[in-house]
Amino acid sequence: MDPVGDISATDGVPVQVRYWAAIRAAAGVPAEQVGAGSLEQVLASARALHVDSARFASVLSVCSVLVDEQPVGTRAPAEVAVPPGATVDLLPPFAGG
Repeated sequence: MDPVGDISATDGVPVQVRYWAAIRAAAGVPAEQVGAGSLEQVLASARALHVDSARFASVLSVCSVLVDEQPVGTRAPAEVAVPPGATVDLLPPFAGG
């Protein structure tokens, strides 16, 4: 198994990925758990869980991302560490906000 999505690769402590608004609708669930690593790896793991959903990939590409309530902003996902036990929030754009 790919260590990116393998929770055991992080000593059994997963990262929680929470979905909001349109990305939640595309995922069909409010949250999922994946292995820790870089944000790039976490997003790849989330994408892999929804490989059959073009809508998920489309919405994910425009989401703002928070790691433990801190905005990632313009930092490169490969350079953002997501430690075991962290929470990643995916927030798509929405009207009025």
